[in-house]
Amino acid sequence: MIQYQLRQVLPERKVDPSAALALLCSSAAAIVVWKWLVKRQIQKKMEKARRTQNEGLKKMAKAVQQFREQVPSVQTDAILSLPLLELAGRLQEGSLSPKTVLYTYLEKALEVTQQTNCLQHFIPECEEQLQEIQQQREKGLLYGIPISIKDHIGHKGHLSTCGLVQRLGTVVQEDSVLVKVLKRQGAIPFAMTNVPQSLFNYDCSNPVFGQTLNPFNHQKSPGGSSGGEGALIAGGGSILGIGSDIGGSIRLPSSFCGLCGLKPTAERLSLSGASGPVSGILAVPCALGPMARDVDSLALCMKALLCQEMFQLDPTVPPIPFNEEVYSSSAPLRVGYYDTDGYFPLPPCMRRAVRETRDALQAAGHQLVPFSPPGIHYVMTELFLKTFFADGGHAWLDVFTGDIVDPNLKSQVNCCKIPRLGKKLLALILKPLFPRLADYLSALGGTR
Repeated sequence: MIQYQLRQVLPERKVDPSAALALLCSSAAAIVVWKWLVKRQIQKKMEKARRTQNEGLKKMAKAVQQFREQVPSVQTDAILSLPLLELAGRLQEGSLSPKTVLYTYLEKALEVTQQTNCLQHFIPECEEQLQEIQQQREKGLLYGIPISIKDHIGHKGHLSTCGLVQRLGTVVQEDSVLVKVLKRQGAIPFAMTNVPQSLFNYDCSNPVFGQTLNPFNHQKSPGGSSGGEGALIAGGGSILGIGSDIGGSIRLPSSFCGLCGLKPTAERLSLSGASGPVSGILAVPCALGPMARDVDSLALCMKALLCQEMFQLDPTVPPIPFNEEVYSSSAPLRVGYYDTDGYFPLPPCMRRAVRETRDALQAAGHQLVPFSPPGIHYVMTELFLKTFFADGGHAWLDVFTGDIVDPNLKSQVNCCKIPRLGKKLLALILKPLFPRLADYLSALGGTR
């Protein structure tokens, strides 16, 4: 009845096949043109970011050249060879000037980034900070120390990209709390270092600023996600850097580049002003921490950061200063250790390193107790992977909207794009042969 009435109201028309084909072709052409325009817009944004990067590096090179012309007799190798504690001491006593040290490290950082592509941005405001610290009444613990910071730790007037095109247009309006405290302690932030796209990779590459290389072997990775920091410090272009870590992003670059790194307890240092690509991951928190050439450098950095200024600027940070008495104590310790957790298979070299460390600690009078981490499979699958990917990875996938996916991330992105049922089936099939991969796919299936 309804169909009959519709036929009475609407005249019958034959569909012209050629018109339908033309409409289909024009629609397809419109989609192709639209995609090309979007891609072209992305390319323009990336080209602009690279030009800005190159201009900043040229500005750095010009400033260094001017300094070298003014002070040609600087012994750069001698300055670069000083450990952080000795360098800090000489700056405090005045036998070295902050200006000399800053330009020495700027020059070395330029050399290192030309070889490894570890810098994203030069911070020209470091020259203003140089003037400010010389006017301070009291010299902070990091007085005159040049310091590098990871891309996503906010510095006023600069980008915080996380290696993503969509964040290229957003300039940070205020220093992060950590940068404010570093400046208050006399440190001079001079460069922001490269990161993998979205920070979620153990390599260090993104489509905007490219691949960072290991300074000791350009065929190898510096690790990630604090890979730019690792390459710059290991290459000698920075004496102290700040990275961040959720699942190894300080520890892996430190290992790959032969450095010391510390991932403090979560919220020990303020995260205010440090951005991330995905918000709301509460079960697996991020932590900011120092990277340097030796343990004493890490301790000095933590002493400087755990101060009243940090506690006042961010009340969520527990007001517990660095415990020098515990750190300096020579009392024997009882240390638990293991050379495998039963989940990740380790190569012989890593087990050997654990044994050598155990032997060295025992020789120093400490008690070493072997143990096996309890419930490691439950911890990895239920507490880490399934909480990190509780939504099946959808929030992480969203950060690539309007972006070009870095080749190093394509396999991870493609895994997330598999339908939920497909992930579950693949996990079931792969479980007997590849149990860790199966756990990962199962976690990507989400908990909904």
